[in-house]
Amino acid sequence: MSIPLYNLTVQECSRHITRRYSTSFSLGIRMLAPKFQTPVYSIYGFVRFADEIVDTFHEHDKRMLLDEFKRETWLAIERKISLNPVLHAFQLAVNEYNIDHSLIEAFLYSMEMDIDENSHDQKSYETYIYGSAEVVGLMCLQVFCERNKELYQQLEPHAKSLGAAFQKVNFLRDMGDDYQSRGRVYFPNLNWTAFNLSAKKEIEADIQKDFDHALEGIRRLPKGAQIGVYLAYRYYTKLFRKIKAIQPERIMQERIRINNARKVSILLRSFARHSMNML
Repeated sequence: MSIPLYNLTVQECSRHITRRYSTSFSLGIRMLAPKFQTPVYSIYGFVRFADEIVDTFHEHDKRMLLDEFKRETWLAIERKISLNPVLHAFQLAVNEYNIDHSLIEAFLYSMEMDIDENSHDQKSYETYIYGSAEVVGLMCLQVFCERNKELYQQLEPHAKSLGAAFQKVNFLRDMGDDYQSRGRVYFPNLNWTAFNLSAKKEIEADIQKDFDHALEGIRRLPKGAQIGVYLAYRYYTKLFRKIKAIQPERIMQERIRINNARKVSILLRSFARHSMNML
């Protein structure tokens, strides 16, 4: 019983990581069918820790840490074992659901970009969005589709749009902190010091297109996945509307948030709409 106990223990670690780092995603994952919750927690734990390397560990050699993390990731997947709890949980999900290795490669490459690049042109921006966000949605979609390749191919463009929308909202919400703390400007060819209402509305129109396309796919997800993904969608669209209502200067000065009471309200409303087939 030692291996099942170890597997259960590391998966609990990933669940704990998710709940500590993200209230909103934790609520969404809890609404998934039980069979989907553990692998999605495992995916989140993996991407969260990789992101911590490039965003938080400023006193350490980020390049060295990320290189070690990459090597250990591929070894864990190949050997189907790791003493790193996050990587062992992740490899369990990768190997059980046959998660495409190219998605993992793209994600890790985007993490490297965060070390090397502080600004983007259109091409590098699209590459970064794909690797940092769209592929995470695609990893989860492979879990939800349970090796049904036809369904995966149908929903793939919508999952990419949802991941892109989430990431772009994050970029807009965190513009001030990203620039002041890390010197980063994610939106392509954007002069941060001249950010104005016109530039903000252009970004918002692009995000809205992503959200509209994503919702079409959410409506076609397997029932066990639909409500959890829809809850995350509702949370982010609520955050997006809050951001749209404020002036550019305020984005530069503070990080816009949804409080926990409001998150619970979104959860209840999302569940009611799902129950009445009103997505």
